[in-house]
Amino acid sequence: MPMKTDIEIANETQIMPITEIAKKLGISLDKLECYGHDKAKLSLDCTNHKKGKLILITSTNPTPYGEGKTTVTIGLNDALCRLGKSSIATLREPSLGPVFGIKGGATGGGYAQAIPMADINLHFTGDIHAVTACNNLLCAMIDNHIYQGNTLHIDLNTIQVPRALDINDRALRSIHINGKNEREDSFVISTATEIMAILCLSKDLMDLKQRLANILIAYDVDGKPLYVSDLHGEEALTILLKDAIKPNLVQSLEHNPILIHGGPFANIAHGCNSVIATNMALSLADYIVTEAGFGSDLGAFKFIDIKSRTLDHMPDLIVINTTIRSLKYNGENHLEKGICNLQAHIDMMQKLNSNIVICLNQFQDDTEEEIAYVKQYVENQNLPFAICNAYLQGSEGAITLAQKVLNALEHENKVNLPYPLTSSIETKIHVILKNFYQAKNVEMTEDVKQKIQQFEKNGFGNLPICIAKTQYSISDNPKDLGYPKDHTIHVTHIKVATGAGFIIVYLGNIMTMPGMPKEPAYLQMQIDKQGLIKGLY
Repeated sequence: MPMKTDIEIANETQIMPITEIAKKLGISLDKLECYGHDKAKLSLDCTNHKKGKLILITSTNPTPYGEGKTTVTIGLNDALCRLGKSSIATLREPSLGPVFGIKGGATGGGYAQAIPMADINLHFTGDIHAVTACNNLLCAMIDNHIYQGNTLHIDLNTIQVPRALDINDRALRSIHINGKNEREDSFVISTATEIMAILCLSKDLMDLKQRLANILIAYDVDGKPLYVSDLHGEEALTILLKDAIKPNLVQSLEHNPILIHGGPFANIAHGCNSVIATNMALSLADYIVTEAGFGSDLGAFKFIDIKSRTLDHMPDLIVINTTIRSLKYNGENHLEKGICNLQAHIDMMQKLNSNIVICLNQFQDDTEEEIAYVKQYVENQNLPFAICNAYLQGSEGAITLAQKVLNALEHENKVNLPYPLTSSIETKIHVILKNFYQAKNVEMTEDVKQKIQQFEKNGFGNLPICIAKTQYSISDNPKDLGYPKDHTIHVTHIKVATGAGFIIVYLGNIMTMPGMPKEPAYLQMQIDKQGLIKGLY
């Protein structure tokens, strides 16, 4: 008998009123803003003054379909709760681009899901729509200022803010704006905007407003940086995000609490849920299980290097999730050849963090011999290893992982930041690309070198680096799988995000507006006359 689909499982689960989930965390009803009976926003002062342990789930380089980090995150959280621990999972919000494209949603899978699954994967509480509107209002402010006389003397060739849409639409990668403001422009997917990064790195509403004010919008004709504050636009932009800044409370299939908030992509932006949601969870529970997008070379690295600097709390433990499928993918269908990709991520994370657990997310077609091979490989390095089968078994399938995590948390964690912020921009780029991505050579275009000089001249030199690159390799080449070493990495573009507080370094050919595949996920979706959705995953 075939297993039920994710959405069939979700639709058949009785959802507990969100007020009951809040009570489990000691949250009073006056701190809830309910969106129906099954989801709610939480007041920003919703804390219980605990100091929880932070568990970060990351991964080896994924296949195009993902390797189940969210499933493992939810399964581990459910397992910790099953063991009687006070635990919360904190996740990113799904983007409509992958939901209707190739990867699908981001609420876990099988019997380790966040619910209401369809609502979360679609419009949810409107946070991403608010980010889209905020970004496009800023674009309208800039163009209106130019149209109305351009008293700031904006150089049209230096405008920094592209328009946004939360749908994969390759036709919008390049657009032409006519009229008085005539120029070439583009759209990016909403989760790649600086506004989304700002929402996820802000500590409170006033910090959000200050960061929005600090967004670099363009340079004037004399090369002077211009900011949102020069347009006096920060108040209006903050108003659009006044509700989006509040974390969202939902539940797992096993009725355990999950905070879902913010959704920057990890191969374009910093790939972590919001600082506000993580801080709130740390004050509400003893254990917080979170994830960062794609492999450890992207999401986990940026969690430590970017998010943790703002969060002021480093991960207490890192779980590196892998699958037989991803290791075979990295070894041209040979597990023994592809296991080096797991080694690449172990080596990378051990440079930053001493507490590491390796998790194999089990798939139905994994053989006993393959599982035994990975287990032996990990144990030969004296690292804790656990199999997670939360997809089929829910919390029961993650109990061993939970126990290994709890045991590892007994050890003191040693965290190393990759570089001091006072290093030069070029030095910081070289540290990441050579020490962590194993590059022998780094090639930068002349335009990149000139912009680095400009950024340092304008006082942006002390910001961390956010790498934009392929998720399929630790290099800049998506076809260079496994554990590439001594290769050349190409820095093709660089941009400063002064509001978010990082410098974006683009490697190779990275798209900020993805396209849909030949057979998009939406082809499998249906809705009946009762409004029941099928085919969403």
